[in-house]
Amino acid sequence: MAPGNVAGYVSTAHPFIMITVKVVNKGHQALPAYATEQSAGMDLRANIDAPVTLHPMERRLIGTGLHIALPEGYEAQIRPRSGLALKHGITVLNSPGTVDADYRGEVMVLLINLSADDFVINDGERIAQMVIARHEQACFETVEVLDTTERGEGGYGHTGVK
Repeated sequence: MAPGNVAGYVSTAHPFIMITVKVVNKGHQALPAYATEQSAGMDLRANIDAPVTLHPMERRLIGTGLHIALPEGYEAQIRPRSGLALKHGITVLNSPGTVDADYRGEVMVLLINLSADDFVINDGERIAQMVIARHEQACFETVEVLDTTERGEGGYGHTGVK
């Protein structure tokens, strides 16, 4: 049985704990599942009534039919599929998109076509991947100065390309 389908599955090769995510599937696609034992992401499928054509530089929200309830302290990251990006110039515009633990609406994918050609999205097509990740929250402490570091204010390419 695939590890993505077993709550509490612990791998013997690389131990991890499988968390439980509650889901309401209002679509007609199968639930996302891990393709291999060590996959980080699960493919999300388009849940659409008719094909959607993405013209060059056009962006569209594509539904998945999925509504999820993540445990507190977790997020779902919506990321591009590498094959769609490489072969067709299709990517997730706000990558990674974040689904917060308290969001209960449909998981949507904001796709953009960065190629020069139209791209047709069909029902059931794998359009993105979803990674479940733990996160922390922070509180800000106002100070007058920050500690000094070797890097300082160097940013955006300050270390060069070689």
